[in-house]
Amino acid sequence: MTNIDQYDYHLPSDLIAQQPLEKRSDARLLVVNRQTQEILHQHVRDLPEFLKSGDCLVLNNTKVVPARLMGRRATTGGRWQGLFIETDPQGNWLVLAKTRGKIQPGEKVILENREAREDTELELLANLGGGQWAVKPLSGESPFDVLERVGRVPLPHYIRGGEMMPEDWKDYQTVFAENPGAVAAPTAGLHFTHELLNKVRAQGVDRQFVTLHVGMGTFRPIGVEDIDQHEMHFEYGEINQATVDRLGEIKANGGRVISVGTTATRVLETAAASGKLEPWTGKTNLFIRPPYQFKAVDALLTNFHVPKSTLLILVRTFGGDELLRRAYKEAINEEYRFYSYGDAMLIL
Repeated sequence: MTNIDQYDYHLPSDLIAQQPLEKRSDARLLVVNRQTQEILHQHVRDLPEFLKSGDCLVLNNTKVVPARLMGRRATTGGRWQGLFIETDPQGNWLVLAKTRGKIQPGEKVILENREAREDTELELLANLGGGQWAVKPLSGESPFDVLERVGRVPLPHYIRGGEMMPEDWKDYQTVFAENPGAVAAPTAGLHFTHELLNKVRAQGVDRQFVTLHVGMGTFRPIGVEDIDQHEMHFEYGEINQATVDRLGEIKANGGRVISVGTTATRVLETAAASGKLEPWTGKTNLFIRPPYQFKAVDALLTNFHVPKSTLLILVRTFGGDELLRRAYKEAINEEYRFYSYGDAMLIL
């Protein structure tokens, strides 16, 4: 299973969800049982039926920042677009940028706020290759203060060509988002409402939080034929000692660690690289692919993923290739809604 074409599938474009359902937990839930090979059709609101007292949900509490930037070049007036990725220790920004013509270090870009009015300036410091630039905001403000004023919701291109609507401010954020830094949502978490979380807790299911700041590399298709040659992107994550201790208790008492999303999965598996779950903070480029053996995760709640992506490979590695191929085929036949605003799958 090293050829990328083995992770391709055809998806009718009308199955790509363009907005979430009015109530998040009304999304459909394809339940896949690895032991029995059975596939059931449910809804996310039915999740408690598949959990038991003593289990634990692990959720990613990253918060999506309004990272999409619009502006114009100060010298030519030409349009400029950017995507904020992160800051470095000196306070400079790393952005993914594009514009017409050749732009040079030292140029300035005037950012526009969401009313298309001129706001702050960025100075372009260095071209880092691959469309990435080191830039310096000239206002001296914190990056999140600037982004809250001028940034747009960084929707994936398959949702309305990346063009946000006012509702996306709320829709493209989990109800438990806390730590700002992601430029894409941990989409499995989007299905949860406070009502559903409370219902799960009432039946004795614990919940713990980890952080993974999702980067745009998450959605980047693999461009090489042999997946072992793919250069995996880095993302910042963390899991603290208290969470590690609690998950150890869960396991010791026979409970299951149920990871909500591929992002939480990558944190847990990075932190368990030694074979034992340990506290961890840093950047991970863990690429989960066959014949990877999972060390920390017992079950996985996840959305349906883009063909030829690292996320699809992770899910197929966890669920079993033949079973997950069948599950995706059934989801398409039953017209499930796919990708970030779409339906979900629970792999037990």
